[in-house]
Amino acid sequence: MVSKQNLNRIKSILAEKNTNNKQLAHHLGKTESTVSRWYTNEVQPSIETLFEISKFLKIDIRELLVSTGN
Repeated sequence: MVSKQNLNRIKSILAEKNTNNKQLAHHLGKTESTVSRWYTNEVQPSIETLFEISKFLKIDIRELLVSTGN
C-alpha cells in the first residue's frame, strides 16, 4: 500500500486564516466531504480549484502547495 503524500497545505492555511473547511466548502459550492478529503491530503483539488481557494483565502496559490525544496 502506498502512503499518501502531503502535497497541499490547505489544513494549515485554513488554521492560519481562522477559517475552516465548512466555510471553504460553502464558498466553493463543494460538499464538506470533498473539502475534508483535500484537507487530509487523501485526494488533491484541481489546479483550477486551488486557484479559487487561493482567491478565497487571499493568498498566492503557491502557498497552498508543499515545497519541493528546490
